[in-house]
Amino acid sequence: MVEVTVARLGLDSSTQSYVVILQEKGGTRLLPIWIGQPEAESIVMQMKNVRRERPLTHDLCKHLILGMGGSLRRVQITKVQKNTYYAELHIQQRGSGDVVSIDARPSDSIAIALRLSAPIYAQESLLTTVEEEEEEEEQRPEQESPPSFGAPPKPPAASTPQPPQPSSEEASSEALKEYLERLRPEDFGKFSL
Repeated sequence: MVEVTVARLGLDSSTQSYVVILQEKGGTRLLPIWIGQPEAESIVMQMKNVRRERPLTHDLCKHLILGMGGSLRRVQITKVQKNTYYAELHIQQRGSGDVVSIDARPSDSIAIALRLSAPIYAQESLLTTVEEEEEEEEQRPEQESPPSFGAPPKPPAASTPQPPQPSSEEASSEALKEYLERLRPEDFGKFSL
C-alpha cells in the first residue's frame, strides 16, 4: 500500500462524471477515481472548510465513529473490479484496541478520512505514473478519445465520436492502466461549488 493525498477534483468531460485525483504522497503517481456529485461536493466542502448548519452524511459517519469511541486509523483503496473501486475503513475500537475493517466506497471513505484527518492508502498496482502518461500523449493521435471507466456512458452528440468501451464485462488492470496513461490534464475541468 502507498499513502496518497487528494490532489484535486475535476469533471471528466467525456462522461460528465466527477473525478477525484489521488496522488502518491511525496511522489508523482496518480489514481483517478470516478465519483458521484454528492460525494464530490462533500469532499470539496471539507477541503475548503465549508460548514453546514446540519451534518451531512459524512459528518454523521464521523460523529458515529467518534461517539462510539472509535478512531479511523486509515482508509485503504484496495482494488477495482468490473469498473468499481473498493475501499476499506479501518476503525480502531477504544478499550480493546481491535481494528475493524469495514467495506466502503472510496468516495465515502475519502470524505470521512478528510474529516477525521486519517491517512489514505492505495494499492500500488492502481497507481499510474505521469511520465508514462506524457510519453503516451506524444505517441497518441489527436482525435483519439479516452474510454469511459467507472461511470455510465453518456450518449454522444451527433458530431462527437463515442469513446470506446471495455470489450469484456470486467475491465482488466492493463486496460485501466492504458486508459489512465492516456489521460491529460485538459481531460479534467475544475470543480467549483
